[in-house]
Amino acid sequence: MTRPELRALTSVRGVAAWMVVLYHIRLTIDGLPSFWLHVFAKGYLAVDFFFLLSGFVIWLSWGDRLRSEGLRAVPVFLHKRVARIWPLHLFVLAGAVMLALALALAGRHDPTEFPFRELPLHIFLLQNWGFTYALTWNDPAWSISCELAAYLLFPLLVRAVDWRTLPTWLVVAATAAFLLVLAAATAHLPTLGHNIVHFGIVRCLTEFAAGSALCALWLRWRAAPRVPAVLAFTLAGAMLTGWAAGLPEQLAIPFAFAALLLGLALTSGMRANPLDWAPLHYLGEISYATYLSHFMLFVVFKLAFVSDAHAVPPMLIALYLAMVLASSIALYHLVERPAQKWVNALRVPSAKRDDEALTA
Repeated sequence: MTRPELRALTSVRGVAAWMVVLYHIRLTIDGLPSFWLHVFAKGYLAVDFFFLLSGFVIWLSWGDRLRSEGLRAVPVFLHKRVARIWPLHLFVLAGAVMLALALALAGRHDPTEFPFRELPLHIFLLQNWGFTYALTWNDPAWSISCELAAYLLFPLLVRAVDWRTLPTWLVVAATAAFLLVLAAATAHLPTLGHNIVHFGIVRCLTEFAAGSALCALWLRWRAAPRVPAVLAFTLAGAMLTGWAAGLPEQLAIPFAFAALLLGLALTSGMRANPLDWAPLHYLGEISYATYLSHFMLFVVFKLAFVSDAHAVPPMLIALYLAMVLASSIALYHLVERPAQKWVNALRVPSAKRDDEALTA
């Protein structure tokens, strides 16, 4: 059975991916007003929304099937998730390896940025499981490494808890508990973005689990969404206001994003929803390519066009952003989707299942 696509969530995923792009280039933009510098400086938090959204979507797609079919569905699930995340990751990483080799031939190789001894960990998306001490190669792929861990543990979550059988108050309490665990585990950090190599996986697993519970709430409330949507948006606004007033980021942001995600899901498809706008939705569809490719593209861009990496003129920044968009489109249509279909086709015909709608 094909699941519904929540177009608003796809669109927001695109916005979040571009916030990560702007986060990574913010310090290089010459003359960027301080307000926007501070806004873009929080772009790393978009990853927390990704993790929540991933748990939501994976539960929607696979929760019932893994519970009803048991162990026999687990290989199919993992096969499909690997097909979704690994081919494009490997393609971008191969480009990074070629760049590192070229720099080595030119005598400009930086072993702290491109450590060949760590390359096997990156190939198999194990780099952020506590085996390394810094982000290297294609930095944004750390979150994909954590996503792989979440996928491997997801069947255990499904077997451990059936959100459908629990009272609503308990599902809400479980959602809050996951996020409170995250807040407690990272309370000593200045922000959620610090010490990613050790705490990034904590962010992913707790928010992924919370996202699965949010999906269960959406499934209960989607028939009469207005009141819970208002409550969700109110909570999101309250948490963001609290954050601005000094509430710790580790507490405020995950709760705000969880409430925002639930509100967006409940209002997705409502009449005149601006997030249904086709171009915005398309940005969401190509967002994985945007997210994975933009960092290495900026490395190459600076080598080719930039003499002062701390004062890049706005026109060159505009050129780079246009290149990110163009490369995202090309990678999505020429690499990501064909490779995903090819890997999916390797499984036996009896295992076929429609997983072509919204993916995390």
